[in-house]
This record gives sequence, C-alpha cells and structure tokens, in this order.
Amino acid sequence: MSVKSLPELIALERLIDAGGQSLRASVACTVAADSQQFPVHVITMGTADPAAPALGFFGGIHGLERIGTQVILSFLQSLIARLRWDHGLHRQLAETRLVFMPLINPGGMWQATRCNPHGVDLMRNSPVQASERVPFLLGGQRASPRLPWYRGAFGAPMEAESRAVCQVVEREFLSRRFGVTLDCHSGFGLRDRIWFPHAHTRTPIAHLPEIAALEELFTQSYPHHNYTFEPQSLQYRTHGDLWDHLYLRATRDVDRVFLPLTLEMGSWLWVKKNPRQLFSRLGVFNPTAAHRLQRVLRSHLVWFDFLMRAVGAHERWRPDAPARQTQRQRALARWYGLGVA
Repeated sequence: MSVKSLPELIALERLIDAGGQSLRASVACTVAADSQQFPVHVITMGTADPAAPALGFFGGIHGLERIGTQVILSFLQSLIARLRWDHGLHRQLAETRLVFMPLINPGGMWQATRCNPHGVDLMRNSPVQASERVPFLLGGQRASPRLPWYRGAFGAPMEAESRAVCQVVEREFLSRRFGVTLDCHSGFGLRDRIWFPHAHTRTPIAHLPEIAALEELFTQSYPHHNYTFEPQSLQYRTHGDLWDHLYLRATRDVDRVFLPLTLEMGSWLWVKKNPRQLFSRLGVFNPTAAHRLQRVLRSHLVWFDFLMRAVGAHERWRPDAPARQTQRQRALARWYGLGVA
C-alpha cells in the first residue's frame, strides 16, 4: 500500500503545489511506519520580517483525530484560493507571519492510532511534570506503550514529531515579541472548547490578561459564537503537555507574549447524533456523515480568520498595565473562582 493512500497527506501536498510561490514548504522530519516513510510538512506564508507577529495552526498530533488536520487544510485551501483576488488578505500577510503544521503525526494517522508509531502520545511527551494530581492513565503514564497515554520512557529524548514541533515553535514564535498558536483536536464533550495553559497545574498563566482580552474581543465581535473558553486544567491535568513545555520556555523572556491555544472539538455531539459511530475508532473522534463533516469544516473558518486579524492588530487590543489588572481579576473570577488577584 502506498503512502499516497493517506488522504490528508495527499490533500496537503496538493495544496503545497497549488500555493506555488505564495508559500514556502519544508519537511521538519520524516517518520517511519509499516515500512513507509512519512514527511512532516511545515508551511509558512506572509512576511519574513522577524519583528512581525506570528500565527500558527497545528493539527494531527493524535492520529485518530483526523478532523483536526482536515479543518486546517480547509482553511489553508481557502487562503490559497483568496490570494488570487483578495487584496485585503495580501495586506494582512504583508504584516503577519503564518505557520502551518497540519499533519504532525502521519504515522499514527496511517495506523489509525492516537499515539505515534512508537506507541507514544505526543501530547504527553514533554518533560513537564504535573505539580498536582492527574487522572489515572489519562494524565500520562510511563508503564507501557501498550497502554493509552504513554509518555515515553523516563529520561528518553522526545519523539521526532514532538521535537519537530518544538523546533518550529522556537524558530517561528519564540524569536518574536508576539505570537499565537492553535492546536486542533477532537474528542472531548458536547461543545467546542478553546483551551489555554496550564495543563500541568491549576495555577493561572502569566498572560491570563491577554487571554481574557482576546476572548472578550472575539465575543464582542461574534456574540453568538458557540465556543467555551477555559483553561485546560479546569477539566483535567496531565503530565508532559507539549504546549505547557513551550509556553514555559517562552516566559523566560518577560517581554515576549506567546499564547498557545487548543481547539478541542466536541466529538461527543457527533456521536450523540449518530450513535453508530461508537462502533468505530475513527467515529468517536470524527464526523462520519458527509453533511456533518462539511458543516464542521466551514464552522471554524470565522474563528481562524478572527485569529489572523487579531494577531495582525494585537497592539490595538492587548491590555496596557491598568487594563491587565482589570482583565486578570475578571479572568480569575470567571475561570478560577477567585475574586482578587
């Protein structure tokens, strides 16, 4: 069976070809699975100015969650098509850097597993250790790759796919003063959620005011949206969260603002509407009905486009010192049940 039988990889490489000179593509690493070699592609668009803000879209970290890759490809396809006629988009790209890693775990997607071909859950693979109690197994375990949520052996280097994500983030985001990433997943709850760090502790992140200001901006701009914004720790905590690891590295520079977000699509709603999906591993994490898939692919385009505009205009909405205190108090009350800073 050819590697080209992986539909998402075929679609991604066709988009790279269609983008032509409007984008730059590279291979961050190559991973092996079932005697196949899979490239992990990185695509960049927009300005090369190192002082410009950056926005990144990441997907396919869990091989079962194909919809995460598919929504990013849908957005990328839209951007490439719009480049032929949309002067406004060209102006945005002249001031903003876009980074895409739509298919981080092609080996896991090929094998229809959450983990990578080594049995490692890439979202439990960083060295971050939770400072509070985590759920059994779900929070990450080192007992065996035959059990779910395996972190990898103690002391072992991070997996190639995880290292590739870290290298891209370090190069494209941790060298800038402002950046936002969105990692697309599915499989939790009945609602679509926008999660932000931390995952390893309930302690609020240093940039909680910026998160609160971004959420407020989106809600004011699109008051009828259906997303639930919250820290991931509000639902559960984990060891080894990759975005906690990168966020903690970013905060070494107090002047840098790096906001890693996660889109957690509520796949339980798809199962509720079609209970037969429970009998399929892919059906638990992905919409199977064609009309529902189309609805999901278009439903997040407003959020993605908003992020592009917000990142490009971040100086107009980021809170100053007095506003940061107000936003922090509002966020502490809303998400952490605390009335004071």
